[in-house]
Amino acid sequence: MRQIFNLFDFKQKVDYKTEVLAGLTVAMTMIPESLSFAILAGFPPLMGLYASIIMCLVTAIFGGRPGMISGGAGATVIVLIALMKSNGLEYVLAAVALAGVIQIIIGVFKLGKFIRLVPHPVMFGFVNGLAIIIFMSQLDQFKTVVNGDIVWLTGTSLYIMAGLVALTIAVVVFLPKLTKAVPSSLVAIIIVFLLVYFLGINTKTVEDIASISGGFPPFHIPNIPLNWETLELIAPYSMIMAAVGLTEGLLTLNLVDEITETKGNGNRECIAQGGANILNGFFFGMGGCPMIAQTLVNLSAGSRARLSGIIAAFTILGIVLFGAPIIEQVPMAALVGVMIMVAIGTFEWASLKIFNKVPKKDIFLVITVALITVILHNLALAVLVGVILSALFFAWESAKRIRARKSIDENGVKHYEIYGPLFFASTTNFAEKFDVVNDPKEIIIDFKDSRIADMSAIEALNQVTQRYSKVGKKVHLRHLSKDCRRLLSNADGIIEVNILEDPNYKVVTDKP
Repeated sequence: MRQIFNLFDFKQKVDYKTEVLAGLTVAMTMIPESLSFAILAGFPPLMGLYASIIMCLVTAIFGGRPGMISGGAGATVIVLIALMKSNGLEYVLAAVALAGVIQIIIGVFKLGKFIRLVPHPVMFGFVNGLAIIIFMSQLDQFKTVVNGDIVWLTGTSLYIMAGLVALTIAVVVFLPKLTKAVPSSLVAIIIVFLLVYFLGINTKTVEDIASISGGFPPFHIPNIPLNWETLELIAPYSMIMAAVGLTEGLLTLNLVDEITETKGNGNRECIAQGGANILNGFFFGMGGCPMIAQTLVNLSAGSRARLSGIIAAFTILGIVLFGAPIIEQVPMAALVGVMIMVAIGTFEWASLKIFNKVPKKDIFLVITVALITVILHNLALAVLVGVILSALFFAWESAKRIRARKSIDENGVKHYEIYGPLFFASTTNFAEKFDVVNDPKEIIIDFKDSRIADMSAIEALNQVTQRYSKVGKKVHLRHLSKDCRRLLSNADGIIEVNILEDPNYKVVTDKP
């Protein structure tokens, strides 16, 4: 029972000032990003903020990783754009709720552990791709609309924007060298805001993206027909959204584990994320997942507990209800500067230093995963491709390691001692080891330092024994492990071999 109700680790030492300031900083950086992606997908702008409030609050309280921030993330929203255009908002809300159900099922059945299958080069590529996306998305703020066309800023507007961004970056970089009492990102936002406000500088603000004034997230049951056709329509979107959200979430969790040198709970995070997305579907949220940029802002501000996420959620809610007129005047340049520094901090610069020190296949993986992430904005696909390529590389390397040591004993029996795993990729090399024509009447294949791994291995054994059988020669197998024997027993209709029972060896301490 303690594990169910112990939502917070009360033994953890919490720096309340740091957590509150970190939460305020996270809220400032989350608002423009959530609004931008909501508008990009064709949703009402407030849907982005409602999603951030719900995701941030629920996962901060119930999630598996203190310090990790969730919100209305673009990675999951991009999946829903096609559904929004073809079927409208009601179907989007239903798809978000169904994605939440799928995520809870994955967490309940403890399938989050499969994130361990993601190799380190894939992690490097994923993180580098995200850093590039974060940086490139900030370049959109250097554009404006002229006569209905989107064009780059020029002249004074460009100089002002660039100057304010540079000022923000300078504060973020140099303030920590003077004091770490307050998050440098929050101080940078306040300084640029005050400078623009009191000097009357004309530059783009949050208000130019969208109005953020509103009420509490309203309860709403998606108005869709409850039938099989509806499920067939929304299920693919829901599954992709769930996969993308959990992939980004669990990879972000692993990243936070490395930074904080602590251990999170991936399955608990899956359940929390799923619950938050179900609420999103019934409270006009566009859905979301953990946000790596805001998480890194939170960690760099010194947060290590759940409080900052709760503060961020209530800060955004308070701004929607009461503080919109003020926050809408925050210059976008300040937020752009903060996010550029997040992108620089997110990028794994160490991956560039090791290019000449690691196998070429690992470099290929890093580049491939990063390119898919940047070009397609599909994190699940990028990671899936990376894992598949890693598995193929591993299979190829393992296939080359199978070998056989040959000898003939005093009875004229030829022994083949096999080294390395026998599986689908190594069967060809395995078959080439045997000299059927010139071998004696009886041979023994010794698997003491090998194992039979799959049906391809069984078929390879079958082909070898058949070749010997056709010329009247007998094959014995020795030193098979229990799982190998079980595999051969299950394939009894495919292969018939003689298995030599291994003697029971005794160590010197055994009594006769």
